Amino acid sequence: MGPPSDSVGYGKPPRSTQFQKGRSGNPRGRPRNSRPEVPYDAVLGQMVTIREDGRERRVTAAEAFLLHLTKRGLEGDSAAARASLAAIEAARAVSRRNEPIISNIVTHFVSPGSVGMSLDALGMAAKLNRYSQDAYYRLKPWIVQAALKRLGDRRLTTEEQEIVVKATRSPQEVRWPGWWSIRP
Repeated sequence: MGPPSDSVGYGKPPRSTQFQKGRSGNPRGRPRNSRPEVPYDAVLGQMVTIREDGRERRVTAAEAFLLHLTKRGLEGDSAAARASLAAIEAARAVSRRNEPIISNIVTHFVSPGSVGMSLDALGMAAKLNRYSQDAYYRLKPWIVQAALKRLGDRRLTTEEQEIVVKATRSPQEVRWPGWWSIRP
């Protein structure tokens, strides 16, 4: 091969306009604010209407997204189950720091037959005998605690309290409300 050709044409710009060795082709760089941040708070904080069991209710877009993600996880979508588990764990971490938490993460979207598997996959319940075909599950204390917070001013009867205590895996770990009469 000989010396470099000075011919100019397609794919061969004049040498005077080619980038100089060791110098950037974009010396000033990308202009500031050319990629503005997405306003997640504004988008996820919007109120939307969802329909559950034929009834409509208004929730934030973030809550609707988590409900949809959880529904897909309960239907068998393993990626959605992992994502909803991560969101629940993040919400629990926020709750431990006494910051607001998105409530109503899980509602009754489950079809019969998949309840036990779904509760186990989401970390809400534990199967008592993993090797048995019978589905005997106990609720984990954190989900009982979350359900008790949702009661608000409503109080359970003694019979209902007994059912809840029996259905809880480690009832001694639950912070029962002051009005709760059945103690584990």
